[in-house]
Amino acid sequence: MHAGSDPNPSTARLAPFAAPYATDPVLQDFLHRTADLLCAWIGSAEQHSPLPLMRPQPSIAPNTEAADLDALLHDLQVVMDGAFQPSHPGSLAHLDPPPLTASIAAELVCAGLNNNLLADELSPGLSSLEQELCRWFCQRLGLPKGAGGVLASGGTLSNLMALVTARACGQGLRDGVILCSCDSHVSLVKATRVMGLPDEALVLLPTDDAGRLCVAAVEQKLNHLRRLQRPCLAVVATAGTTVRGAIDPLLQLADLCRLHSVWLHVDAAIGGVFALSAEHASLMRGLDQADSITLNPQKLLGITKASSLLLLRDGHQLSTTFGTGLPYMERPTGEHHGGEVGLQGTRPAEVLKLWLGLRQLGEVGIETILSNALARRAAFASQLDSTRLTLLPGELHIQAFRLNQSDSASGDAWSDHLRQQLLSAGYMLSRPFYGDRFCLKGVFGNPHTTPEHLTELAQLINGSVR
Repeated sequence: MHAGSDPNPSTARLAPFAAPYATDPVLQDFLHRTADLLCAWIGSAEQHSPLPLMRPQPSIAPNTEAADLDALLHDLQVVMDGAFQPSHPGSLAHLDPPPLTASIAAELVCAGLNNNLLADELSPGLSSLEQELCRWFCQRLGLPKGAGGVLASGGTLSNLMALVTARACGQGLRDGVILCSCDSHVSLVKATRVMGLPDEALVLLPTDDAGRLCVAAVEQKLNHLRRLQRPCLAVVATAGTTVRGAIDPLLQLADLCRLHSVWLHVDAAIGGVFALSAEHASLMRGLDQADSITLNPQKLLGITKASSLLLLRDGHQLSTTFGTGLPYMERPTGEHHGGEVGLQGTRPAEVLKLWLGLRQLGEVGIETILSNALARRAAFASQLDSTRLTLLPGELHIQAFRLNQSDSASGDAWSDHLRQQLLSAGYMLSRPFYGDRFCLKGVFGNPHTTPEHLTELAQLINGSVR
């Protein structure tokens, strides 16, 4: 037996690093007990509120001496007690579904492997897994041969990298503008700031009554820019807006961008996964015409955070834009180093969570999640009192609504009071500011939400307007 080992994990201390010469029984015990805590937390979700009533704060600074197993487990429990609970059936506020069980396990393995997708030699098998999985997504979305992509920690980063790539691949775009709808995601504001563009470089164009970007407004603006001899860096279409779940007219925008030789980026962080469905792929018609696509499996399929993809019609444009040569690394055995196809250098093996989660679901499971989310939204909307409530139309699993015929002040007071009332009853909706007032919004990607929950929720809402 090696020095320092102890066959009895109950009396041993957790070593800072697991031994490389044999299975560490203390680490095994710690991980098993941690898993017990996590499973108990998830399994008791319905007994509590989606948001914790109290938010206990753990000790922040490390003690002088190392903490033992019991102290570490206690610290974890304190953090869990103050956490948001996505597995609660009433958790319907945001695009944060419960995590897939396989994705949870993959997260653990990802941490244990501690590989780095910066370079091929630091993640030999995982680098090729990421490249192959990105190619699979490109194929399923209908992108041509040669398409590729990279995983990123969230749609904000994917959108930024897409626009940086668009600028790098264009000519004379340093003073270019970006056209998008007034309902596009706030990450585009961040992207323009990071790219050093002036505020006026991001042009917000109007939407129609269904919340979709007006093609005529885009065409008019492109013609105006041409007369001014000012380049358009990109048109950004949204396939699933945050408040309404609206899908911009992708085919028409693609035709327009092709006519004007302008890059089309589609922020499909919310809706892109529907392109994987045979039944619902028509929602994403035209997505395959984009130059770049952001897609976030974390928002509906339950892949643990973060899980975002940036897919490119021409995959080589990523390395052209972000490649540095990595002179301190050996040459990759595959196509490229993972740190050469995006802004991130060091990256964990988040591809494991996505890959294993999709393997767990299979085609049937993916279809079921997508269809059920749409069905829940439709069932909920059909039970709301449309004579007193305005339901904002959308095409995905999101339903926003507000009070009919009220001034903004009274409507805002109603939405604030009702949200708190619903929280007390175990239902968490969000309260986004949209247009000139607040509204309430439900996101119906939670598989634990039953028809009975939807009926009770609708009755509570209807009761607030009678």
